[in-house]
Amino acid sequence: MRVNGELKDLATTVTDADEVEPVSIDSPDGLSILRHSAAHVLAQAVQSINPEAKLGIGPPVADGFYYDFDVAAAFSPEDLKALEKEMGRIIRAGQRFVRRVVTDDEARAELANEPYKVELIGLKGAGGHGKGSGDDHESVEVGAGELTIYDNVDPKTGEVAWKDLCRGPHLPNTRMIGNGWALQRVAGAYWRGSEKNPQLQRIYGTAWPTKDELRAYQHRLEEAAKRDHRKLGKDLDLFSFPDEIGSGLSVWHPKGGIIRGEMEQHARRRHIEGGYTYVYTPHISKEDLFLTSNHLVTYKDGMFPPIVMDEERDAEGNVTKQGQDYYLKPMNCPMHILIYKERGRSYRDLPMRLAENGTVYRNELSGALHGLTRVRGFTQDDSHLFVTPEQLETEATRVLEFVISMLRDFGLEDFELELSMRDDEKSKWIGSDEFWEYSTNALRNVAVASGLKLTEVPGEAAFYGPKIDLKTRDAIGRTWQLSTVQVDPNLPERFGLEYTGPDGERHRPIMIHRALFGSIERFFAILLEHYAGAFPVWLSPVQVVGIPVAEQYADYLDEIIAKLRAQGVRAEVDHSDDRMQKKIRTHTTQKVPLQLIAGEQDRSGGTVSFRFRDGTQTNGVPVDDAIALVLGAISGRKLVNTAEDLA
Repeated sequence: MRVNGELKDLATTVTDADEVEPVSIDSPDGLSILRHSAAHVLAQAVQSINPEAKLGIGPPVADGFYYDFDVAAAFSPEDLKALEKEMGRIIRAGQRFVRRVVTDDEARAELANEPYKVELIGLKGAGGHGKGSGDDHESVEVGAGELTIYDNVDPKTGEVAWKDLCRGPHLPNTRMIGNGWALQRVAGAYWRGSEKNPQLQRIYGTAWPTKDELRAYQHRLEEAAKRDHRKLGKDLDLFSFPDEIGSGLSVWHPKGGIIRGEMEQHARRRHIEGGYTYVYTPHISKEDLFLTSNHLVTYKDGMFPPIVMDEERDAEGNVTKQGQDYYLKPMNCPMHILIYKERGRSYRDLPMRLAENGTVYRNELSGALHGLTRVRGFTQDDSHLFVTPEQLETEATRVLEFVISMLRDFGLEDFELELSMRDDEKSKWIGSDEFWEYSTNALRNVAVASGLKLTEVPGEAAFYGPKIDLKTRDAIGRTWQLSTVQVDPNLPERFGLEYTGPDGERHRPIMIHRALFGSIERFFAILLEHYAGAFPVWLSPVQVVGIPVAEQYADYLDEIIAKLRAQGVRAEVDHSDDRMQKKIRTHTTQKVPLQLIAGEQDRSGGTVSFRFRDGTQTNGVPVDDAIALVLGAISGRKLVNTAEDLA
């Protein structure tokens, strides 16, 4: 339940003065409590089988939970089977989760054999733990309030079967976990996310209110595995990560380059139509720029180490001029600011809309890298708008409408918005109350006017301003966070940006940070999985392939394909020695949307037959009509998998 807005165990004592709300197990909060309780049962099972195992942390995460352990030997698949059996025994026993408040010293004494727990006790009261704190999941153990231990109590004997340092809340008893759970996999994880710390064994699991929901989730995972962009990228020859170049740095193969080029060119045309101007900036800069922007203070751990340049020495090797530190840029915004600052600006120049496909570099931990979705070098389709306060709402509206329209061009339709606002802890934020009020209201008005589902999240704003995040669901129901509209008065202040107002006085502009795709690499990966590699015709690297029934009909198809190529269609004829059926299988596997087949009847009648990805065919289509259908599918950005799709 929630008591006065705070999550509490059902055993909590309440009064008539308290505002109490129920929490259902299928709500987001309820799922987190279910999953965190399952994580405790996992840890209990591990220590039941291996009493020497030392406990890390066990938070709920998206769709499941994990728990970290320090063990002498890595867990095996057989170990997971044994752990699932032991977890089932604990769940059926109906052990009660009982909350107990302890002092720091009492907790240290009780958990003296758990070094990682003892370390966390020292963090009690810290709002955030800085670098090396993982995703701040230590907060499941300790927080700013009182320190608590949860005992797992045998309902028959009243004895404590197991205990863990934990903030809670939990389910009333283990039996409520039910049978909608499963262990999934084992991974290595550094303690508190730092490579300087010991590496622990992390067991991942999932938990759902019912067995049916678990099975549905497992089916989604199976479907996601088939759509994994890393596998599709290899199978379809789109991109790779050569060891010789380094982890998290991709190269794009010809077919992948075609798709990416189409994405970028379409976005460029739309941006220019929308009043944006493209700029270009270098990949590297002297440190002074990132000191002024504060990135070298707040984001240094995410930046690559400096490169020392410009040092000069005399003939004897003595340094006559000290070197200068240069950094690969982690973000494009400081350089766009310098473009604005290059000359005086008037209110008549605003809004100024700058766009760039700018490659940036971030020093991600090797364990965090994941295909194209988490890399060390990537290209942001970055835009920065400089506006007057009066223009903020209008421009934010234009930005959001533009973003949604563009994403629909790529076939995404299911959107929702999240408005990140400040909370009441004023020490966490900079800027006046007036600024926060009008900027938050401006973004709220923009979000409401869009008609999309809106969730407001207090406390999640950047320290300098509110933002809107746009999320989308893909073909198998997964949610992806894509575009962001961030209001920023901070960097204009740090760089001293100004414009002359209609009153002749100097004023400070507001920046709007806006990445439509987020990163081109990540967006490409999302699209690749969304379509399972079967892209709409306009994005497909090969749009049409001609397949002759026999060799004597190849020349006839060459003439048709030549007409398509003259119209800019990416088309080719398969002149290989393979039999027709093998050619069809090959190009179906390669996800080619349109196969044109011709035999004697087609050649005699001036027609061609279409074959589609699903194996259906449309026969006897006059050549001119066939060309018109292909061009219409491209210009209409159609997803063509069946005969009906083309019609």
